[in-house]
Amino acid sequence: MEEHIIEEDNIKNDILGKKMIYLDHAATTAINKDVLKEMMPYLMNQYGNPSSIYSFGRKSRKAIENSRQQVATAINAKKSEIYFTSGGTEADNWAIKGIAQYYKKKGKHIITTSIEHHAVLNSCKRLEKEGFEISYLPVDNDGKISIEDLRKAIRSDTILISIMMANNEIGTLEPIAEIGKIARERNIIFHTDAIQAVGSIPIDVEELQVDLLSISAHKFYGPKGVGALYIKKGTGIKALMDGGEQEKGKRASTENVSAIVGMGKAIEIANKGLIQYQKQMCYLRDKAIEEILKSIPNAKLNGHAVDRLPGNVNIAFNGMEAEAMILKLDKMGFAVSSGSACASGSPEPSHVLKAIGLSHEMAQCSLRFTFGAENNIRDVEELVKALKKIYSVHSERGTVHSCFSVGN
Repeated sequence: MEEHIIEEDNIKNDILGKKMIYLDHAATTAINKDVLKEMMPYLMNQYGNPSSIYSFGRKSRKAIENSRQQVATAINAKKSEIYFTSGGTEADNWAIKGIAQYYKKKGKHIITTSIEHHAVLNSCKRLEKEGFEISYLPVDNDGKISIEDLRKAIRSDTILISIMMANNEIGTLEPIAEIGKIARERNIIFHTDAIQAVGSIPIDVEELQVDLLSISAHKFYGPKGVGALYIKKGTGIKALMDGGEQEKGKRASTENVSAIVGMGKAIEIANKGLIQYQKQMCYLRDKAIEEILKSIPNAKLNGHAVDRLPGNVNIAFNGMEAEAMILKLDKMGFAVSSGSACASGSPEPSHVLKAIGLSHEMAQCSLRFTFGAENNIRDVEELVKALKKIYSVHSERGTVHSCFSVGN
């Protein structure tokens, strides 16, 4: 993968001048330098409204259509099947609510899972208030759904199946192609939230047999505030917002041209270097899991050991509170998380970790480390060293099994 804004021997400096090893790429990524360079003309000089018919506006329109092709090529879709949004959350909301409203005369039953991102779960909760029935499939201890459970959940009035491709917290990959085959056989619309997957693993919408697929640019070194929804040709969907005729009348609002240009460039770069990137991330992931489990007593891997995102490591540290560990690691120069950045303000333990069978206490003792292009094996070694130090200090104090306090 090409050069990114994060530099200095793969370690970036934070605003206080301290060296910081960034291990939270599932939350967001640094914008790629080549992406930023591609965006700049549309922020400064080429700012014409793409809906205008004069040449200044037509140049912006041409740039958008070029990006639409770049996104389509990356997932083996048709250019006409890509619709730009303000991000992954809007894409998920539009997919679920748009399909529900379009097909509600056919049925009001939707199938999803208990471990979806809140953009999906809360959209489904909203629909429940409008009279739709939602089946939330359980997952096993690795975070995988049962195909048999899915088959049993399908009813004559089922209009939509929405199951994420890769979980944003534990990294588990779901059997999307198998689900797609079942949905296609039963003539049910199938949506997948692929926000964590795009740019990390190969994606082919034809092979997967999905009808809708959500994407967010800032997960693969593109800008924030832009995403896309793949809508297979022939799939009916209601618009989420009313307004102008942008995006073929399906998504009103003047297009964020510079961000769309950035997304197109970012996904092109990601796709070009995908095999090497995947190999690098798998190496760092596996090494981190091996060394952490070997070094920290009673540590446990959350999520599937094999079928997981290349750069995702989620570990339960028995008796060591996650929030306190995050703050301690921050002081030691590491940026890590306890799960989804979108849910970080909630005092409740992760719904994903509870769904895979972790107790309330163990769910609150889990950390997520997600690697990216600027990380290397030294970062893994430094992380393990820091975790061993934290464990050693609190083991000596006898606080390991009582969730140590932040003030220590």
